[in-house]
Amino acid sequence: MNLEKKVWQYLLLFFLAFIWGSSFILMKRGMKVYSHDEVAALRIAISFLFLLPFLFKYIHKVKRDRWKYLAVVGVFGSGIPAFLFTLAETQITSSLAGMLNSLTPFFTLILGVVIFKVPAVKGKFLGVFIGLIGALGLIISNGVDFNNTPIFYALLVVIATLCYALSVNTIKKYLGEINSIAITALSFLTIGIPCFIYLFFTDFYKTTTTNPEALKALAYVAILAVIGTALSIIIFNQLIKHTSAVFASTVTYLIPIFAIFWGVIDGEEINFIQIVSIFIILVGIYFVNKIK
Repeated sequence: MNLEKKVWQYLLLFFLAFIWGSSFILMKRGMKVYSHDEVAALRIAISFLFLLPFLFKYIHKVKRDRWKYLAVVGVFGSGIPAFLFTLAETQITSSLAGMLNSLTPFFTLILGVVIFKVPAVKGKFLGVFIGLIGALGLIISNGVDFNNTPIFYALLVVIATLCYALSVNTIKKYLGEINSIAITALSFLTIGIPCFIYLFFTDFYKTTTTNPEALKALAYVAILAVIGTALSIIIFNQLIKHTSAVFASTVTYLIPIFAIFWGVIDGEEINFIQIVSIFIILVGIYFVNKIK
């Protein structure tokens, strides 16, 4: 797979959107049995276990001065957002969470220019705003309920998108010489062990041994951890390294498209506004990746 070719870049972007588009459902299924913080901690802990063999392989191959950046990626790219999203979804809909998640490319671009001194390119700003308009149109057309939405919980998702933006810019600027598997495995070292310890202070063990639905919920979280977290983040980090932080973050524009896709599979109809919104999103992503 040659990620210097744009066709592979777009294929990976769509693949990630497909996987992460299912993450909200898996979180909801897990939280039918476990609390929001238990699901978040489990997600990270299981991901850490899966990545453990790679951790042993790469831990001695990374320069000491890179560890602070790996810690930033672990804490802000995976740790904090995992807890913020599960807490937010106890009070807001998945559709609203998906819409707010679409702010990630915008914050990635702004933080890149202001903090990481990435050159400001008009074409990328244009692409980000076009894509954001398309994503908003797609989700609103699918019925987002703004009534009685607790602002605090909506802001949690916004904070999570800021965390993502900080993480992807850090990878692009400071971890370019480290391969994506090593970045993922080593960054999870900073959050995996604390999450294991945290689980001992929750009702996780009691719930798992007494609730008849626990194993099913645990399986959903395990799928979320291995496929929707560990493997997906490896691919995502690879995409960042071969494209730009902003382009990789536009995956959040595509996630609502797959929500529509699952609806069509389930017998729902797609409307004209949704078709136009999908086209607008693709135009926006094209501009982001075209402008160097």
